[in-house]
Amino acid sequence: MKVKVRVVQKGKPLPPEKVCISTEYIRLDAFLKLANAVQTGGHAKIVIQNGEVAVNGEVCQMRGKKLRPGDVAS
Repeated sequence: MKVKVRVVQKGKPLPPEKVCISTEYIRLDAFLKLANAVQTGGHAKIVIQNGEVAVNGEVCQMRGKKLRPGDVAS
């Protein structure tokens, strides 16, 4: 299964990449770590709570948001 990710750092957009998972879904915080968008789970928590992450075009502040194949995080 694949979940799409588009990681965007302030002022420096990165090209889209795909991350392959072997489960039905992955939590947003774990996904950010897997995609190397953040260094630690604590960093993921801060980034998500600050509203810096969007899932499918909408800001998401839920660390436990389940991403499924086809979802896009940016």
